[in-house]
Amino acid sequence: MAKYLVETYYTCTFKVNHYLNDINETELKNLEKRDDGKFEVLEVKLDNRKTKSLDSSNKIDQNKKIDLVSNQNESKSKKVEKIITSSFSKQENSGKRFSMPDRRKGYIQKATIGDHKVYLHTGEYEDGKIGEIFIDTSKEGELVKALMNNFAIAVSLGLQYGVPLDEYISAFVGTKFEPSGKVHGNDRILSASSILDYIFRELAISYLNREDLAHTPSIGNLDGVGGEDQNLDEQNRFLKIVKDITSKGFVRSNYKKNLVDLSDVKISLKGKK
Repeated sequence: MAKYLVETYYTCTFKVNHYLNDINETELKNLEKRDDGKFEVLEVKLDNRKTKSLDSSNKIDQNKKIDLVSNQNESKSKKVEKIITSSFSKQENSGKRFSMPDRRKGYIQKATIGDHKVYLHTGEYEDGKIGEIFIDTSKEGELVKALMNNFAIAVSLGLQYGVPLDEYISAFVGTKFEPSGKVHGNDRILSASSILDYIFRELAISYLNREDLAHTPSIGNLDGVGGEDQNLDEQNRFLKIVKDITSKGFVRSNYKKNLVDLSDVKISLKGKK
């Protein structure tokens, strides 16, 4: 039997969205090399189809185009769009893991829910984005501690593979189980329906500025820091340096409140005689 090679040509239009904390020329130049973008297929067109005969005895014009029926064209285009969308989603979901740096920023928040103490540890990338969490509890059995520990590992792995923190917040804020009730030791959260509800409220407030999940208003806000117009640019530059070297989760947006002015402090480095 004669064999044929069928070539099908498609035109695919898609867009890629990248979410950046800061915009600078270096990041914009290297944007095409990043693989953390969100793909969205806009349009798929079936242009034409060519056939080539692999049997020399069978003569077929290699440049001949086969016209497709309009309904077949539409159905095939939808199939191709599904395939491309699926491949993009798989590429996005199975992306490489962004490992945490060996020396990282973060903070520890101690709180009490009912009579149970909960310690939340976070780890951050250099840009301040959260990449891992650890959860320690007291007055719990070994089984519960092990489950919470492995749950934190699972969440950390998801964050490092690109799962948005928003997804975890939507899934776990509002969950109800004991211990629950009043929260002591956290200045933004006064009560929680469970440990997971408390943890992801805290992460949402600290890393995503989700004020709708807080029970008390923010003491300070980075956007409100300022003063005279002539000093505004200098303060913004200084706050940017502070953001680069401090834990975003620890200071939240209260940079002005957490800064200590040491300009008038004099330190004597002379040793004793």
